[in-house]
Amino acid sequence: MSKQVKQMQMDALAKTFGGVRDFVVFTASGIDATTENNIRIGLRKKNVTMMTVKNSLMRRVFADSGITLDDATWSGPTTIAWGGESVKDLSREIEKALLKNDKTKGKVKMKTALAEGLQVPFARALTMPTRKEAIGEILSAILGAAGSIAAALTGPAAQVASQIQTISEKKEGEPAPAA
Repeated sequence: MSKQVKQMQMDALAKTFGGVRDFVVFTASGIDATTENNIRIGLRKKNVTMMTVKNSLMRRVFADSGITLDDATWSGPTTIAWGGESVKDLSREIEKALLKNDKTKGKVKMKTALAEGLQVPFARALTMPTRKEAIGEILSAILGAAGSIAAALTGPAAQVASQIQTISEKKEGEPAPAA
């Protein structure tokens, strides 16, 4: 393959993966064409795309975009999947479509996943919180602490206000209520 052709292919890959930061990288071999096509169609309906890539070209495209993967990732045939809301959603869709599918069991080997351009193990990508979940966890931590502080500040003041109200409602001649 000439340098111009390789450069054109790398430019096309760079354009395709330009703004994408979440990937799942795996090897799929021994899957018949009909099954693979059905999997691709099913994933496309869920906004997930798969592409089998040439390792040397994809490694260069990733290096140019600042993404580095270990050498083990680039051994054997490589397929990259991207799309979905987050790396967690993407990983779950790939797991359902490939790892839990009777026709593809044992024929797919997960290599790695990338979350925001950082390499993470595929098993970790399945459990990572989505963006919405992470925001929810942060907000609950902040609001939980703020609620505790507010309760600590208003609790004693509410007790004092209640005692003052009880004393002000007391009729003349009655003994003072016990505190």
